[in-house]
Amino acid sequence: MTKEERIDIVTYRLGNAKTTLAEVQSHIENGFYNTAVNRMYYACFYAASALLIANEIQVKSHEGVRQQLGLHFVLTGKIPQEQGKFYSLLYSKRTAGDYEDFLTHDKETANLLYPRSVEFVSQITILIEKWVNENKK
Repeated sequence: MTKEERIDIVTYRLGNAKTTLAEVQSHIENGFYNTAVNRMYYACFYAASALLIANEIQVKSHEGVRQQLGLHFVLTGKIPQEQGKFYSLLYSKRTAGDYEDFLTHDKETANLLYPRSVEFVSQITILIEKWVNENKK
């Protein structure tokens, strides 16, 4: 993959993260809390996977994204440890909401997770924008 192709993919995924995050408030307002948590997770997943691609770190699964984000960005201090823990929490909440019978997230949970999801995507965006600017030279 060329540098230009990588920049395009990273930019596309970051755009998906932001678009997906924009859906969340509507889901919360309409009482679709499991869907809201799912969309928050996917917004963060798209951002995290974009960051990994930018740094030429290949993964093949959601768990791989979580592990590699922790290894290359949380443990190195490039992303605060709290953000790494949040991503793991959101991963488990999304999985539970999608696959466990009789589990329904509530409005309080969705409203607590939403600003943290916005912050996660924002922090990843800063790292990616710095990377894009360095690589467009």
